[in-house]
Amino acid sequence: MTITKTQNLLLLFSLLTIFGFAQKAQPDKQNKQVLTSTEPSFPKGDNELYKYILYNIKYSEESKKKYIEGEVSLSFDVKSDSSVTNIVVISGPGYGIETEVKNLVQKLKFSPGVQNGIPIKMNTMYSFPVKAH
Repeated sequence: MTITKTQNLLLLFSLLTIFGFAQKAQPDKQNKQVLTSTEPSFPKGDNELYKYILYNIKYSEESKKKYIEGEVSLSFDVKSDSSVTNIVVISGPGYGIETEVKNLVQKLKFSPGVQNGIPIKMNTMYSFPVKAH
């Protein structure tokens, strides 16, 4: 009886497995690779978000008289349930405009960030153009 090279390799592997020399690789849970990632976004798109702010913002009389223009930049978390939390004003033109934009964004629902198919809380930033006329 002759033993082929393939049979020898199978026998060797079987013996190594039985005696514990060959082990399966364990996944590294700390360095888990992120396969897919999606940033939070407004479900109807950024243009609709900007329109919502434009049509719903209430400017103070003082800001209207001074024709205040600029941008309001916000940073906020979008939770896995689509709600907005931890809104921080980064910059703005003043006159209470930042607070008004912040209050409008607080009422909205965003599509949450997604990693590996699971909705997660994720921070995002937006800048909104404003013109008090």
